[in-house]
Amino acid sequence: MSKLVPLVSSGLAGPLGVLHLPRFWSKVVLNAKGKLADGYPECGAGYDQMVLDALGLDKESTLGYLHENVPTYPEFESWVLEQSGGSLDQGAVDELNSAILGYNHDDETRQSILSDSGIDDDGSILDAVNLNNLDDWYEFHASLDG
Repeated sequence: MSKLVPLVSSGLAGPLGVLHLPRFWSKVVLNAKGKLADGYPECGAGYDQMVLDALGLDKESTLGYLHENVPTYPEFESWVLEQSGGSLDQGAVDELNSAILGYNHDDETRQSILSDSGIDDDGSILDAVNLNNLDDWYEFHASLDG
């Protein structure tokens, strides 16, 4: 069984307008099916936890729902809405989206990702969303040889 690098960017939002939620869903459902590439946590302490916190979602309940049902993305968004009483706190979503777009990795992480991708660290790529995209694309390409 081949394992997959999740190529959904943290900078992508679904119809609810929540950045990273599609990536979170993709990682968890890949893991539920035993297909998440090694080295990728299904639910980490960074963006994943930020999304759960901003939406008021319990981590264990959310992971349980995703593991047991392996829903489509629209089904997952519907479940998220049900958990929040039918609507999201737009202020919390806006704050989350700003935090995601404004987060920068530390120097060591940035330098490592850029080096792996053969890109000089000239200070033009600082944000974690683009760095994580580069890291995913690097890992995806490397997985083609395996």
